[in-house]
Parts: sequence; C-alpha cells; structure tokens
Amino acid sequence: MPSHRITTRRSFLQRSALGSMTATLFPLRALAQTHETLGGSRDTAKQPRLVDLANPMQGTNSSIEFSRGNTLPIVARPFGMAHWTLQSHDRPGWFFQPDTNRLQGVRLTHQLSPWLGDYGYCTILPFTGDPNPDPESRSSSYRPADMEISPARLKIDLLRYRCQVELAPTERCAILRVRFEDAGTAGVLLDLPGAIAEVTSDAATGVLTALTHENRGGVQPNFATYFCIQFDRPITSFVVKELKDRRVALVRFTAADRQPVEVRIATSFISHDQARLNLQRELASKAFDAIVTEAMDAWDHALARVQIQGRSDRDQRTFYSCLYRTLLFPRIWHEQDATGSIVHRSPYNGRVEPGVLYADHGFWDDYHAWYPMMLLLYPERLSDILQGWVNAFKEGGWIPQFPCPGYRGAMTGSPSDIIFGDAAAKRLKGFDLAAAYDGLRKQATEVVRGFGFGRTALEPYLRLGYVPCDDSRAGVAETLDYAYGDFCIAQVAHALGKHQDAAMFLERSHNWRKIFDTESKFFRGRLADGHWVEPFDPFAWGGPYVEGGPWQYRFNVPHDPQGLMDAFGGKVSFVQQLEAMFTAAPRFNVGAYGAEIHEMSEMAAVNFGQYDQGNQPVHNVLYLFTLAGRRDRTQHYAHRVLRELYSPDAFPGDEDTGSMSAWYVLSSLGLFAACPGDSRWTLGAPFFDEITVRYDDGTQLRISAQRADDQAYLRTVTLNGRPTNNMTVEHAELLNAHLIFRST
Repeated sequence: MPSHRITTRRSFLQRSALGSMTATLFPLRALAQTHETLGGSRDTAKQPRLVDLANPMQGTNSSIEFSRGNTLPIVARPFGMAHWTLQSHDRPGWFFQPDTNRLQGVRLTHQLSPWLGDYGYCTILPFTGDPNPDPESRSSSYRPADMEISPARLKIDLLRYRCQVELAPTERCAILRVRFEDAGTAGVLLDLPGAIAEVTSDAATGVLTALTHENRGGVQPNFATYFCIQFDRPITSFVVKELKDRRVALVRFTAADRQPVEVRIATSFISHDQARLNLQRELASKAFDAIVTEAMDAWDHALARVQIQGRSDRDQRTFYSCLYRTLLFPRIWHEQDATGSIVHRSPYNGRVEPGVLYADHGFWDDYHAWYPMMLLLYPERLSDILQGWVNAFKEGGWIPQFPCPGYRGAMTGSPSDIIFGDAAAKRLKGFDLAAAYDGLRKQATEVVRGFGFGRTALEPYLRLGYVPCDDSRAGVAETLDYAYGDFCIAQVAHALGKHQDAAMFLERSHNWRKIFDTESKFFRGRLADGHWVEPFDPFAWGGPYVEGGPWQYRFNVPHDPQGLMDAFGGKVSFVQQLEAMFTAAPRFNVGAYGAEIHEMSEMAAVNFGQYDQGNQPVHNVLYLFTLAGRRDRTQHYAHRVLRELYSPDAFPGDEDTGSMSAWYVLSSLGLFAACPGDSRWTLGAPFFDEITVRYDDGTQLRISAQRADDQAYLRTVTLNGRPTNNMTVEHAELLNAHLIFRST
C-alpha cells in the first residue's frame, strides 16, 4: 500500500481470508407489507410507522471483495451508545453474513466499519443442554426469512435451542426476552473477548457484573467496557470457561414452558457502578413491550423530521432506510452520573470528564454529505456533536481526525476543518466555535508526527505549497485536502473576526493550482524538485491518490469551482470534461495498490464510467454541472444514481457511518452542499413530489416538484414565490421556506 493511512483502513485485507460474495437478501417478515404513499399527518390505522419502512439489513450483503454497504443490521436508539446486532461468524470485521443460516449469538457492537474492527463487544446466546462455548460449535440454525428486525426491535427463533429471542434497545442498554419451548433447565451464555475479561455472579440477586478491555486502538490504557446484567429469576448454576482468547460464562436457571425469561443488560464506559445506574435509569422494571414502544417512538420522532410523498414504495423504503442509517453514528459516548451531571470517560486522556462526547465517525467520509445534512435537518443534534469534538480537543490537545473511539489514524487531510468551516459559514450556534478555531489553527500550523490528529505532511506543504510524492505519500490527495481545509479554516476565522488569519488561510487555499497539470487537465503527483511524477496514467489508482486515481480526483476543488472551470478553459470545456467522466470506460489499473481493491470492483460493476459513487471523493461532482450552468445534467445523473445504485437492500459502496445515506437524502431533496464551508446550497432537483422538513420549533421547509412526467426536467425554481437563479440558495433562506421546482 502506498499510504500508511490506507494500510490502516485496509489492514484486514492483509490479515483476513477473503470471503465469498453473496447474491441475494432473504425477505424479512417485518418488511412484507407495501404502502404506496407517505406524508402529511400520519394515520397509524392506514399507514405504517416510519420506523417500519427502514430496513436494517440494507447493505449487509457485503464482503471484503465487494461492498454493498459493509453495514451491520443494527438495533439501537438514534445515536445510541450501544448497538445490538447478530453474529454469524467469529472473525474480525465481517462477523455477520445474511445468507448464513446459523447464528453464534446476539452481539453488542461498537464497530463503525469492518475495516477498523470492533471494541468493547460481547455476544449473548440463550441455550439449552450443554453447548460447547466455542463460537462455531455453539451456533444455532435460524430462518432468516422468519426473522423480524427493525431499528427498534429484533425477534428470531433459535432452532437448535428451541427458543424465541427478542431484543429491544435503550441508549446504553437492552432488554432480552426469551421463550423456551420446553420447561426445565435452560441458560444464557455470555461471551467476552480477551484473556483478561472478567465476569462474576451474585446468585442471590440474579446479577452478573462483567468487563472487557477488548479494542483495536484509539483508547487509553485503562479502557474497559462494563456490564451489569440482571436476570428475572434465580441463577441455579454459574460457570466460566476460560478459552485462549475469551471468557465465556454459562448462566443456568429454570425455565417454564413458553414463559418469558427477561434479561436486562446495561453497559458503561465508566464503571460497574455507572452500568448499574444506567440499568436503573433506562430499564428499571419497565415491561419489554414498553421498551419496544419507547424505541419505536424515538425512531418515529427522528424519522418524521422529513416526510415525503410520491414515487414508489421501493423509493420510500430506500429513503427511510437511508435516513435511519444517518442517525446511528457518531454514537453517544457520555453518560449521566448519580448527581444527574453529564460525564464521559475520555478516550483522549483516560479521565472521567464533564460534558458531552461522541465517538466513531469517519470525518473524511462524512464531511461531503452527512455533516451538511445534519446542519439542514437536525441542527440541534449537530451542535451537540460539534461540542463533543471541541471537548475532545480540550482533553487530548488535538481535534481527532477519525475518532474510533479516540485518536485513530485513517485517510488523508484534516477534515475537521471542513466540518467546523461549514458550521461557521452557515452560522450554526450551540457550540464553542472559538475553542474549535484554536484546534483548527493548531493542526494547520504546527508540525506534528502524530497519527490520528494534525496534518501528517504539513512540513513540506508549508515549505513547498504542496505535498511531494518522493516518499510515496498520497501527495495529490493530501494537497487537495489541505487546500480545501485552509479555505474552511478561513471561514471560521472570518466568523470570529480574525481577518488577518482568514486572509492567510484563503491565500493558502489556492495551493491546488500547484498540482494541476494545464496540459493533461488532471491533478498529478509532483516531486520535491518540482518535476511531475512520471509516467502519468489517468487510470492508475493509488500512489499520489487515495482510494481512487486521477479521474476520481480530477474535479476535487469544492471551494474554488470558478477557478477550476477557468483552468479547464471555461464552462463549456468544463462541462465537456464532466460528461467525459461518465462516457469513459470504467477501466482501472491497480497501480500502487498492486491488487484490485473493492472500490475498483464497484466502479467497474456499474455503467457510470469513471464516476465512482461508491466512494466519497466524487460526491460533489454531479453538482458542478449546476454551477457550470447545466442543472439539467445534475438532475439527469443524480436521479440515475438514486434509481439505479440505491435500494432498500444495498448501497453502491461502503456506507461509511452515514455518508452514502446522507448523499441519498440530500440528493432526494434536490439540495446539496457542493462546498461545505460555503453558506449556499447548490440546487439539483427533488426526487419526490412533496418533501416536508418539520422542525421542533414549528417552522418547516417545504420542497415541491411539479413535473409533467417522471423524466421531465424541473426547469424553473421559485423560493417563497420568487424566482431563483437556478444555481444556489443561501442557507438562511431555506429556514421556514417553500421551494418549488417546475417542469414548465
């Protein structure tokens, strides 16, 4: 691998056996009903709850070689600290496959991506008899077609153990309800990873306490995940099996015929006492069905922020499945202590600190669409999340670049620049912007050798104005990321009245020109002596580029579209080259990667030329047509992508903690932040007939599409009755507004 950042994200390629691709998803009972329309006020007697339209199985039919999302079927609360899923295989990253008819248990997971692995996890399995604690040996058949799963509930039948298992989540806990078909001795197995994991039982109270230190990095030496597990009946037997790499507790009790056994599971990153407190606060003695109702209500409230009308049942299911995905990460990391204060165990210094914190987000992936989507649709939550990143800076000394849960090294640039730049440009309140600026300025001006924070190639960038490729650094990707980041830091400086800093960073933002080859009209790797890296192959991936090649980075200057158009010879020539991206053959050379990575396979599998929707570097490209005066081509290609590359079952590539889903949501609205860090939204064309965004304060944004037919170009646009310039709309103008697109 040419870049240590790529090696970090792709490390499982070198360590894991390659899995086989799967072809189909089993139908789920929970998704069987069809409903043609949605929107307006919901009548639950006639229409489904919105949570029922979201498919947690979307994107799970993936492998190392080919991604249709690389997701897990997650049952949780919105942004919940604890995610609950299924485990079919005992292996890193890809531990669930939907076409496998056996399960090793229900898994608590904190995995944001299979490429970075899991931490603080455990697996729970109800059983009868005397199962071998080894994961493969203990596995049980189940019928995927009979499984019922939604964001708020899981229900499966374990055929080997003749029991029905249900789970309902809270933010940090879950309740498990098990009905055994036969009366007599039964049990629950708790599998904790790590040879130093601990689990003890208090038979008198029916409570287990446990912990695991398991992680893949990004934590302090005292990291642990703590558990408090309460059974609703006496424990008759408790045995701990010590395997080489795990501790497995087998808890037995007496089960009555078909009478439910309830197990309440609480988690904490702070302590056992905090886990007990979380159990009391979130579960207490609430009935299972009450927890289900609370979870469904939480999801309905979150999903109802956006209501849609029109198009097919498939399209509506795709939309709400994507919206559900956007509301899972980053996960809440904070907890409420005994005094009612919000606190968290910091993965940046190991201490219990006051205030909010979030974890598990790929900034490089998510700055293109997820953060702008949150700013438009859920600004109150985004303010909280941004304050969490500010708190991380205060605790660790640097803003994290890929928090998982703390500092982790992955990908290029310092994309937190863009996240805070967009919030400043669009005037989001509710977080400490001045403290954020201190962190942004530090990472853009102080040379650091750390990994997971700062700019790892800052010294040559400051000296040369670009990142050279002499030592095989991803010079093009780093240079473009740094230049764009400089533009966004300038927006924060401007918002704070630091005009001298703003001017300095704006000047640096023009550095993209130093690696643009005016002859080939591509961004190319450059050596420290100024010469281009030779030979140049526009189809070769890696080397100066990351998860792509020259074509995928060709238009990657979000902050200076006019300058880029001028470099191509004007708007007409620019549009011609944009079109060429889609008409070129989807060929690739493995280049410095030396092997075919899954992004190459996914680009080649669809008929979109060199446009690789399955990876983030191209996610603003379609909206450059609009900025060049051809919004009709934006509509054409964006709607093709929405129809052809997304479904309730699959994504066009790694979903990446909401990034691929947020692209779908924004493009469905006909709005996109072609440049996060700019106060304007770029117009596409709405996919649905009516879209209503309802905020908690009673204001709303309505977007209407009045079209002659499904393929008609929505030619004219009015905002609150006034014609727009058909290109951009200021963020402030969208608040409490009505945007109408018409084909005539």
